[in-house]
Amino acid sequence: MLTVLPPPNCATGTLAPYADSAGAPWNRLRAQHLYRRLGFGADEATITAALQQNPGDLVDQMIDEILNTPNLPQPTWYNWTINDYADFGMESNQQLIEYARDWVNSMIDNGPKERVTLFWHNHFVTRFEDYFCPSWMYEYHQLLQTYALGNFRDFVYEMGKNPAMLVFLNGIQNTRFEPNENYARELYELFTLGQDNGYTQEDIVNTARALTGWNGFSVACAPITFVDVLHDTGNKTIFGQTGNWGYDEVHEILFTQRAQQISEHICGKIYSHFVHPEVDETIVAGLAETFRNNDWELAPVFRQLFKSEHFFDEYVLGTRIKSPYDLMVGTILEGGFANSEDARNYVLYAGYQLNQGIFNPIDVAGWPGNRDWINTNTITGRWQSSDFFIFTAYQSAPQSLVDLARALTSDDANDPALVTQAIVDYLIPNGLSTPEAYEAATAVFKWEVPQNYYDDGEWNLYWDTAPAQVGLLMQHISRLPEFQLS
Repeated sequence: MLTVLPPPNCATGTLAPYADSAGAPWNRLRAQHLYRRLGFGADEATITAALQQNPGDLVDQMIDEILNTPNLPQPTWYNWTINDYADFGMESNQQLIEYARDWVNSMIDNGPKERVTLFWHNHFVTRFEDYFCPSWMYEYHQLLQTYALGNFRDFVYEMGKNPAMLVFLNGIQNTRFEPNENYARELYELFTLGQDNGYTQEDIVNTARALTGWNGFSVACAPITFVDVLHDTGNKTIFGQTGNWGYDEVHEILFTQRAQQISEHICGKIYSHFVHPEVDETIVAGLAETFRNNDWELAPVFRQLFKSEHFFDEYVLGTRIKSPYDLMVGTILEGGFANSEDARNYVLYAGYQLNQGIFNPIDVAGWPGNRDWINTNTITGRWQSSDFFIFTAYQSAPQSLVDLARALTSDDANDPALVTQAIVDYLIPNGLSTPEAYEAATAVFKWEVPQNYYDDGEWNLYWDTAPAQVGLLMQHISRLPEFQLS
């Protein structure tokens, strides 16, 4: 079990822009922190290049990348209905796997965009196994990618009409004859306001009535349209406002009457996911003000947060437990491992085994995350996932392991303790806490090579044993509690 847990939030930095200083230097540790939080990590060359940039400019570059990177390409089946299938069960499952594998590939190639997309997937939750249609899954995922750093108000507005969401939260069953409150409740509790934060059961009931009419269902997997005769045209009272409200008015009233609650809830969720599991209310209040002042645009909030001295505060580094995707995609990127079809297939398979099956979060509230990622069942699976990438690399491209060690030290490095520390500090955010821990890691790295070769300075990273030594050290590191932190 994990014995090193994330520490309490002791960060004191503000939302003022971070600047390189003696007390908080712009170094490898902070550059990796940025790429691990606003992406899934980065290879050694990317981190080295980042150190030559101004941190604020680098954040802008990453945010711009999110905004400008195209969405996943349109598959041939993007608009298929059930009538286009010969064997719906088999073919739709193949399409799910195909598209999910493409998403994993984009996580590796376009980390910042997909990191934020995955965050919203766990906010506006839908589950493929509840709606089944690949065309609806594609449309849902396109929304996540399109609005990942777009306008949040528009994001919410479009999500409520999305077929995957309409089916998942029973909006398609919500008619004037029999209102269904499921989506209205989650619109407030999960998607905008937060639990028990500024709404009543009466607000939910009347909101459900206002959202009626999205019931135009012809055949499975076809678009879902609005049906006038199924919409409730009676007066409804929402947040004290009474009128013949419909879909548009619900969102107008919500974002006008409850702006502060929405901005604070969403910014709090952004903070706890990207910064520290314990929310700093002062920081969140500042982000929420920026959110409101920018008419619900997300990009200014993310720029302010990731450029801030608070984000780069030493007490924020290494304080989150890696999700399975952080762990696996990060291992591929930071280890410089091949982005192969086998690797992508493994990430998909292992994600489900480690309780993070994409397109199928555990329930409407999503994956709890952080400490919930690790238990007695998943910790061994996490170790095995690291083993897969390390030993696949050893078998297919052993030189890649040595290339990483040389890049972190030098071509002629011959001190096993220095090589060990360089690799440990590269893979673990804050390194190891004691000299004894580094000594234990060095002993693993030295492996079966007789000590006299080290003493005489004969051993170096050109030895035939070096790939196996680096692989064994990386396996040792992956077993350490500190490695589970990001």
